[in-house]
Amino acid sequence: MQYRHRFIAIFLGTMTFSACTLEPKYIRPDAPVAMPERNVVQGMSAEDLGWRAFFPDSQLQQLITLALANNRDLRVAALNVAAAQARYRIQRADLFPTIAASTTEQAERLPLSVLAASLPGGSTSAQGDFVSRSYTAGIGFTNFELDLFGRIRSLDHADLQQYFSFEETRRSAQIALVAEVANGYLAVLADQTLLDITRQTLRNQSDSYELTRKLFERGTASELALRQAESTVDTARANLAQYFRELAQDRDALQLLLGAPVPEGIDFSAGLDRPDVVSAVEEAIPSDVLVKRPDVLAAEHVLKAANADIGAARAAFFPAIELTGSLGSASTELSGLFKRDSLAWTFAPQISVPLFAGGANEANLEAAKVARQTAVAQYEKAIQIAFREVADALAARGYLDEQLAAQQALVSASQNAHRLAQMRFRGGVDNYLSELDAQRSLYGAQQQLQIVRLQRFENLVTLYKALGGGLRENTASKVPVAG
Repeated sequence: MQYRHRFIAIFLGTMTFSACTLEPKYIRPDAPVAMPERNVVQGMSAEDLGWRAFFPDSQLQQLITLALANNRDLRVAALNVAAAQARYRIQRADLFPTIAASTTEQAERLPLSVLAASLPGGSTSAQGDFVSRSYTAGIGFTNFELDLFGRIRSLDHADLQQYFSFEETRRSAQIALVAEVANGYLAVLADQTLLDITRQTLRNQSDSYELTRKLFERGTASELALRQAESTVDTARANLAQYFRELAQDRDALQLLLGAPVPEGIDFSAGLDRPDVVSAVEEAIPSDVLVKRPDVLAAEHVLKAANADIGAARAAFFPAIELTGSLGSASTELSGLFKRDSLAWTFAPQISVPLFAGGANEANLEAAKVARQTAVAQYEKAIQIAFREVADALAARGYLDEQLAAQQALVSASQNAHRLAQMRFRGGVDNYLSELDAQRSLYGAQQQLQIVRLQRFENLVTLYKALGGGLRENTASKVPVAG
């Protein structure tokens, strides 16, 4: 019993001593930029951002949900997280001894001449042979490293931070996927809107062509006016075919993002005129939002992993202690196992002191320090990219609102100009060239208006992505909606 207690005490002692580490103290680097606060406008705060609140359109929510369940790129990102978690668990297992139960039978046959010769005064003339058998059973551990200087603990910490980095990368991929699905949906809606405008323009220009043809047959319009009217019809027909093609291609691109066919119940017929497509967001963005973006957090976890690798490299300069031990029973007969007098144990510590490694340990430590400096630079770059993306999105937002208002006014003015030019042509006051110019101006203004509307929606989606998708992914708070 006293041997058993001694064995347990040795085991607990090894676990107690494995507690220190040589990792440098981690200090988060200062952000290389300062996020300026902006005036608050009516909208949703960044802390409350979530894709369900940001994209209140029920159809878009259905598409995003489908993509999150079926997109292959996101699935690969999730599998990378699972693999990183498994690697961490494997590395963490080295902190504990691997205990195994074993049973062994050993049989040995020796000629009596050899056995007799090995005894004092023995003779080599003995004849026959001698067979010996032994049986052992017990539990034990082999080559368990006593982590006095934290080498294994530092490696474990590094793998843990790598796992966290993969998890943040998965979150970043999910936010990017949500934004891509939203942009793909908006692109299809814009194609449908432009297609509807082109259809209406084609009908109007076909009516105008028929009127011009009748006037030409009566001799009140020139052939030039007839050919000009014909050219506008052909142009509208070409544009109609173009938008049919773009609509089909954008639907295919959206379907690829979804990883499944577009559901039959999804209706794109309203185009960009669907209500509640994308929500607004406040312009007051606190600077700490940047360091909470998944890509920035992923870069910081990589930095922490590099910091832990320095601790492992430092520990290589110190002695390494490995323990092997077992506790069980031994007997020359199988029936004698586990009897009171069959107790057997072994304990074999081994210490290895590094004396000369050809400079490998110094080089490994230097490489770990360089890797940390690289990780610092990558972390700072991630913050700089985040700052630029948010700043660009906020800067474009105000100008897009102004551009949209101006474009809407231009469309209204073009409609009035076209109506007046049409009246003057039909009244014989002006030639067809004036109406043709008015038609082209109106059609171009209507097209550009939808493009600006699409850019404004895409800018809001970009802002959602630049802010890291917010701190909550599924908030359902009521927020104003961008028109």
